[in-house]
Amino acid sequence: MAPRKNSKGGGGGSSSGSSSPAARRELKHGGHKNGRKGGPSGSSFFTWFIVIALLGVWTSVAVIWFDLIDYEDVLGKLGVYDADGDGDFDVEDAKILLEGPSGKTKRNTKAKEPQNIEDEVKEKIQFLLHETVHTDHEVHAPPEEEQEVLPEANKKTNDPDQKEKVKKKKPKLLNNFDKTIKAELDAAEKLRKRGNIEEAVHAFEKLVHKYPHSPRARYGKAQCEDDLAEKRRSNELLQGAIETYQEVASLPDVPTDLVKLTLKRRSDRQQFLGHMKGSLMTLQRLVQLFPNDTSLKNDLGVGYLLIGDNNNAKKVYEEVLNMTPNDGFAKVHYGFILKAQNKIAASIPFLKEGIESGDPGTDDGRFYFHLGDAMQRVGDKEAYKWYELGHKRGHFASVWQRSLYNVKGLKAQPWWTAQETGYTDLVKSLERNWKVIRDEGLAVMDKARGLFLPEDENLREKGDWSQFTLWQQGRKNENACKGAPKTCAFLEKFPETTGCRRGQIKYSVMHPGTHVWPHTGPTNCRLRMHLGLVIPKEGCKIRCARETKTWEEGQVLIFDDSFEHEVWQDASSFRLIFIVDVWHPELTPQQRHSLPAI
Repeated sequence: MAPRKNSKGGGGGSSSGSSSPAARRELKHGGHKNGRKGGPSGSSFFTWFIVIALLGVWTSVAVIWFDLIDYEDVLGKLGVYDADGDGDFDVEDAKILLEGPSGKTKRNTKAKEPQNIEDEVKEKIQFLLHETVHTDHEVHAPPEEEQEVLPEANKKTNDPDQKEKVKKKKPKLLNNFDKTIKAELDAAEKLRKRGNIEEAVHAFEKLVHKYPHSPRARYGKAQCEDDLAEKRRSNELLQGAIETYQEVASLPDVPTDLVKLTLKRRSDRQQFLGHMKGSLMTLQRLVQLFPNDTSLKNDLGVGYLLIGDNNNAKKVYEEVLNMTPNDGFAKVHYGFILKAQNKIAASIPFLKEGIESGDPGTDDGRFYFHLGDAMQRVGDKEAYKWYELGHKRGHFASVWQRSLYNVKGLKAQPWWTAQETGYTDLVKSLERNWKVIRDEGLAVMDKARGLFLPEDENLREKGDWSQFTLWQQGRKNENACKGAPKTCAFLEKFPETTGCRRGQIKYSVMHPGTHVWPHTGPTNCRLRMHLGLVIPKEGCKIRCARETKTWEEGQVLIFDDSFEHEVWQDASSFRLIFIVDVWHPELTPQQRHSLPAI
């Protein structure tokens, strides 16, 4: 896929952890969210959570052999052999199913006679049905590398009306003129479906030149440019496809279904390139053209979230819920916005009902994450039931370890020793130089200089908690290091921390009367070291999972902040610690180089 242009971890132990309810499509750096599929980076807690929603479609489910078979999944697999681009799978398409790119049958036998093709197709469909039955019941393990989770469309719903078997309408992509040149369109489309992209581009370009007012020919050209951009990983080619999609929608007499497909794909590709405002304008046009289509309004709400416009996103989802009160997608996103606005109690029913709806796009780890977090903050003990459900559905590694951007197979435990990390030299250096680090931190604490900034991720129930950051996402803050030159100088020797693009190095000062809510960091790819600098004798403690510890001056505590942790400061004076994040020791050099920053 074309390379993408283009979050903040941390808090007092770490960032609250997740990305937006709407996950960005097609990120291929090799990493993943608890094994699910994967946003734009951001500098604030909320921005972190806003990434692209995977827009689902209702699926028809039938019961056969006492197993659930998702026909949409099966037809989706056969749909890649649709030759005329109208969503249909027919006998002509079946021939492609049986043939390879060369036009010969895949088996080392003579081509079947037409009456036997049906049997071959039936056999292939039975295989796909069997595959679907078994894969639908598996709990899929995370892939080797981490990717951002894509919200998957649920295959069931609690809405009785949606449980009825509904025949999916084929999209109508041909206007009256295009029907007269269908054979030429089909021939070009077959090239594209077979993967002969360069030939298909040439074929569709000839058709566009020959029939400049043909929407389907120009749409085929746009699809080929899109495919070619992915094949060659070219943003320039992708931008060309985006422009061609726009040309399609601007032609006269474009079928309604084709307008929707074209502009939705254009918006998606704009988002992929990071052109969020352009994507928003495309979505706005779609909603103007089809004001009664709530799925498009849901997309528009995501578009507003992507540019940080919570207020307009909220208005869109309110409008959707006025039109369709049981829209689960709108509910979870509306609940997410309410929670981001710190309307914690009000967010809970929307998040809960949205998840329970089973609507496409609602079975996403971030919604379980925020629902559980909201419940914890209002003292509702059912929070852990939702965490458990999220774990069972594959969103969380465990009830306690709820990070969403994970690499499969890394050792997972709340507390670590220096020996277990392998970073003993770093730990010894921190403990040996703790007074130098402390003195530079105390000097910076002069409030007149304003270098310590308040925690801004809404992790505090109450109190005063500020931080002074030297490194973030593997980038050194040169100005900040002027305030702590000796500390920064010796840290340069330890790339496991200064090069940790999923962590931070910072001072953290917490004043009496502070309580930090239970929370989890965003990723299992780092460990967090706390070096005690100024520690009151009593009243300060940190819990990670089920075990609670206290700091000691000159000593390092090490924990995995992807596990739930909580902090109390009930002493009579301030507490000052030095936070140093390091790569998880089991990550390979290639992974440390390729995983995107958080």
